[in-house]
Amino acid sequence: MNNGLIFIIQANIKKIKLAFQQYCQNLGFEMFMQGNQVATENDYNENSWSQLDPIIEVESKYMDEKLELKKDVNETSVSNTQDVWGQYFNGDSIAKYVLRRVGDNKYQFVHKSCQEYYAAQKIIFDIISWKPNIATVDNQQFQQQFETHVHQLSINRKLLNDELGIIQFIAERVHDSNSIFANLKSRLFRIIESSKNNENFSIAAANAITILNSANIDMDYQNWSNIKIPYAILDRAFLEGTDFTNANLDHVRFHQSCLIKVNFTNASMNKIYFGEYAYLEGNKTSVCGIQFSPDGTKILSDSDNNTIRIWDALSRKQLHILKEHTDAICAVKFLHGNSKMASYSRDKTIRIWDVLSGQQIKLFKGDLWGSNSATFSSDGSKLALCSTMTIRILDVLSGEQLQLFKGRAKFVNKVQFSPNASKIVSSSEDKSIQIWDVSSGKQLLLEGHLDKVNEVLFTLDGSKVISCSKDATIRIWDTLSGQQIQILEGHENSVNGVQFSPDGSKMLSYAGDCTLRLWDLLSGKQTQVFESWISAARFSPDGSKIVSGSIDNTIRIWDVSSGKQLQALEGHLNDVTEVEFFPNEPKILSYSIDGTIRIWDIALERKIQLADGNIDIVITIQFSSDGSKIVSGSFDKTIRLWDVQSGKQIQVFEGHSNTILGVLFSLDGSRIVSYSADNTIRIWDISSGNQIHLLDGHSSLVMKVMFSPDGSKLVSCSADKTIRIWDVSSGRQIQLLTGHSDGVERVQFSTDGLTIVSCSWDCTIRLWDVLSGRQLQKFEGHADRVYIVLLSPDKSTIVSCSLDDTIGIWNVASHGMQFLLKGHKEKINDIQLSPDGTKIASCSNDKTIRLWNLLTGEQMHIFEGHSDNVQGVQFSPNGSKIISYSDDKTIRIWDVSSGRQLQLLEGHNGGINVIHSSPDSSKIVSCAMDKTIRLWGSNNCKIVDITEASVIDCIWKVGVQSGLSMNDSIWKDTKGLEDQQKLLVKQRGGIF
Repeated sequence: MNNGLIFIIQANIKKIKLAFQQYCQNLGFEMFMQGNQVATENDYNENSWSQLDPIIEVESKYMDEKLELKKDVNETSVSNTQDVWGQYFNGDSIAKYVLRRVGDNKYQFVHKSCQEYYAAQKIIFDIISWKPNIATVDNQQFQQQFETHVHQLSINRKLLNDELGIIQFIAERVHDSNSIFANLKSRLFRIIESSKNNENFSIAAANAITILNSANIDMDYQNWSNIKIPYAILDRAFLEGTDFTNANLDHVRFHQSCLIKVNFTNASMNKIYFGEYAYLEGNKTSVCGIQFSPDGTKILSDSDNNTIRIWDALSRKQLHILKEHTDAICAVKFLHGNSKMASYSRDKTIRIWDVLSGQQIKLFKGDLWGSNSATFSSDGSKLALCSTMTIRILDVLSGEQLQLFKGRAKFVNKVQFSPNASKIVSSSEDKSIQIWDVSSGKQLLLEGHLDKVNEVLFTLDGSKVISCSKDATIRIWDTLSGQQIQILEGHENSVNGVQFSPDGSKMLSYAGDCTLRLWDLLSGKQTQVFESWISAARFSPDGSKIVSGSIDNTIRIWDVSSGKQLQALEGHLNDVTEVEFFPNEPKILSYSIDGTIRIWDIALERKIQLADGNIDIVITIQFSSDGSKIVSGSFDKTIRLWDVQSGKQIQVFEGHSNTILGVLFSLDGSRIVSYSADNTIRIWDISSGNQIHLLDGHSSLVMKVMFSPDGSKLVSCSADKTIRIWDVSSGRQIQLLTGHSDGVERVQFSTDGLTIVSCSWDCTIRLWDVLSGRQLQKFEGHADRVYIVLLSPDKSTIVSCSLDDTIGIWNVASHGMQFLLKGHKEKINDIQLSPDGTKIASCSNDKTIRLWNLLTGEQMHIFEGHSDNVQGVQFSPNGSKIISYSDDKTIRIWDVSSGRQLQLLEGHNGGINVIHSSPDSSKIVSCAMDKTIRLWGSNNCKIVDITEASVIDCIWKVGVQSGLSMNDSIWKDTKGLEDQQKLLVKQRGGIF
């Protein structure tokens, strides 16, 4: 009897639990459908609990019957539109225990995430609980049966685009290891497939593909012709090679998506969103400056080819090109509104231009007007020129010299006008700042900085001067007395620039410590720190946001109040040197060393958070000795461990405070060694993820770390001029090798572990005895910094590479240089010895790879094919192949004997940073500036056996798609594209 009672209680508890879950799922989903997080009780007497009972009773036995009963409940909730909440309340119903009261008869979940969670659960279980009528069916029959059910699914009721939480919850279940969710991913793909034959499934299909994208699922090479996914969010999606022929893609978001080789033939693409516009065409060389006209309708740009261009900001068309200057443009400015502009050049001329016609109106020339830099006053009426020890003030409209200031400064490098142009402030190489009265010529000397002053500005009211310096400080000065008011400290490196908020209450600063800092000017307190590799930054017109440009090629938008990054815009191919908010539109203007001016649409912030594998740029990567794992190091200061078979992330190691520069596996595969720009080396336990040892001793950047052949020791070298040997088991420093007079860039153990070879910025190569730490030999002969050194397996020969663009071959026995190899026309990026020690492979910024005979010094082959800098080369284990990687985004495999290219591996959307071959030579792993890691392999052969007929595919990739890419995509007969979108497609390599 007691056993029976226990069984009944347990059954009831299970029943209650299931009823509770079902109730919450239905209520959460109904709130989503109504777009309302508040449910209202209106004295209904229906018993919602009892309505759910039949479902629960059959749920544990008959999953197929569950859907039919659920369908009835859903139809009830839809048809009863007068009060959708009635079914959820009945006196002291369950609602009172899962909701909180927020007003008279009004209830909501304790937190919005609870409502999102339960709505997501309902959508998920609707999808995964379906089963075919017949137990054994083939895939086609399964799909046909499944399609008859799609219209009943909750996912087909309403677009999820505004419910990011629901999308994220479902996306997380796609990766859930629980067997309940095993079919979720495949069912989502089936939902997309079902839209091919029925446009009534387009909502479900759009939701499904958005969820898969949020889950960071690879959607390359799908046959999705005829699918209907209007309003889907495919931001940063991997869609390489996918077929969208005849698809309905209206209103789809493709912000920074990978669309390489995608076929859009005859697709409907009305109102699609790329998040950026065609770049401003015309500049063939680097852009030096950009600015808006006061009314925001025009854009000025000046280039290092001595030209100025005027663009229409709305249409983005070039209106005029001004070519009269014969030397570099120093300054450009709109005058008194929008109709005229002035420019000054190193050709010692001031030119006044009519903006509407692009014609030159006036020309002023002064033989003594040479300058290092120039700046206009805010109204454009005056021009300040600074040269070695003088500053000239010129009247722009007449060309007359108003003042000539001669200071005590050794070299004046910057000058700025006060807001009313009555004063100027200058900075110089001797660390001093001077304020000059334009009318009287009186000056104030400001002293206090301990190093070069990088920038100096007046505050918006002109009462103070702000300066920033290489001494890592910002200083505030009173313009009347010249007294220092405050020192703002916090940056750890040279402060390169400052900017004021529109209301003058805040200031941002950016520095060589890779931070952007926000300051309250009244208190002098730092309020926010934004971490990035900043080269330029600006406030938005309303002061609520900051845009920054970076040396990592990205543009980032930050929220001032929270300090959070709102967006990262990627697409530039080189350092972003200037950024601006549009005055009256939600757009960003940027220019880069890549020679392009780009416009970005930021009206729609990124809508979905991509899950799993969200990493920054990976700059170092390596296989474990057994080939089962991969370790990577990233700009985001993390080390990550990946499973080679599945591509899944196994472990994240965190602790470094700066970029990871290198990672190594121990010989037994149980530990990882990492070194970083934070000057430390760390040893990690792979199984636990814990840090075992912190090797702290270097006082500057750790350049290279290597294991000894037996794995018991580590050798490290640093910009601090030292080499250190460490015991791996204890983490203790064994030896300190000193002698180099400048930074040591590379070290290597000999194969017997008894000797170390090093190279340095002091132009020397040195051999050291490991046991004693004594210097054995010193090799001199290179004319510039030596940054690569290799020791042959028999210790008889050293190979080195120098910034003098030569390769040195040194005979250890004779202590001298045997050969000096010349041939590369630009910087050599890598050299490698062949496994048998008879050949050298080298690669260069001249886009070539060269093969040399180590014994004779003769050049054997030139491998040509790369279209950009070749960053690295590797020999295959038997020496028959060379693998190269380049900034042209490709990896290439070459035959050593013939010099022929055998394979071209394409797919990365950014320059390749490094590759590594698996120990058995069956696979290659690569990482690139596009923030992805890719694993490459062939089904039928190893790398050593590759021929031109072999097929090497990308097995998997992890990371987040970086930047919009469209190379070789097909856009024939697409419908709905705007002219500017067509131009963007052409610029990015699309084919119409």
